[in-house]
Amino acid sequence: MAATGTADHLAWEARQRRPAALAAVLAAVFTFAGAVYGGLVFADVPRGGLLESLERGAQPGPVQQLQSLRIPVYEFYDDHAAGILISSLLRAVGLLGMGWALTYLAVATRARRPELPRVAQYLPIIGAVLSALATVLSTVATIFSVQDFLDGPRTVTSADEITSSGLLVTAQLINLPGLLALALGIVLISLNAMRSGLLSRFMGVLGMITGALLVFPIGAPLPIVQCFWLLMLGVLFLGRWPGGTPPAWSGSEAIPWVSGAEVRAQRRRAAEADEEPAPERAAAGPARQGTARKKRKRRT
Repeated sequence: MAATGTADHLAWEARQRRPAALAAVLAAVFTFAGAVYGGLVFADVPRGGLLESLERGAQPGPVQQLQSLRIPVYEFYDDHAAGILISSLLRAVGLLGMGWALTYLAVATRARRPELPRVAQYLPIIGAVLSALATVLSTVATIFSVQDFLDGPRTVTSADEITSSGLLVTAQLINLPGLLALALGIVLISLNAMRSGLLSRFMGVLGMITGALLVFPIGAPLPIVQCFWLLMLGVLFLGRWPGGTPPAWSGSEAIPWVSGAEVRAQRRRAAEADEEPAPERAAAGPARQGTARKKRKRRT
């Protein structure tokens, strides 16, 4: 947590800026790598036959003691357990990096905008730790359950027990509050950081979209938006933002981010304001000269 006092806080931000930037960049890289690697691992997973399932369902008698049709899938999972675990570890590291970077941004934001709830400073790291733990725990629980299934009778009943194992249910219970805390933290921090001038309007809106996509993942299977936003956050923390670091980062007060279009509009209005008196002086000049001449004639 940042030290108290304006000077101490700015010094703390300067010390933590590079580690936070590294955390944001690594979060983007590990998250993307975990998603890509996981997709490659599951690229050749066997697909269950819908027609065969329907035919079995139409047969008389119970099907619970029949051989499960998902045996090839679980055999594939068991054969590629190491790769699946590596993918989960990569995504877990990405979550932790995101939590670190967002915590830094939250502390910097609240120092300039007290309206940000204090709890928002802790939501990212708490949510990231819980989600990372649930990601790894879920994979480990599934691996153990699949191995128990393959060592057993391999029936439909034993296949149903895979998803109801205690360890897997625990992972799911941990993941839900963690994911919600992380998503809420991203939305609150992005909104207030945008209003304080630490994030541009584009980065603030994109951050809120990133938080929403954590809970409602839509679109491409790869987390493109999340990874792009994290990379740009790292660039901003490093002071490499195009157009220079926003002034709010150099002080302790909120200074709304002025876009390039707004800067050009302000310059144009200032230039027009400087040009307006010139015609008035030119029009008033001859009139004053004519008045002076009339006065001189009257005196003579």
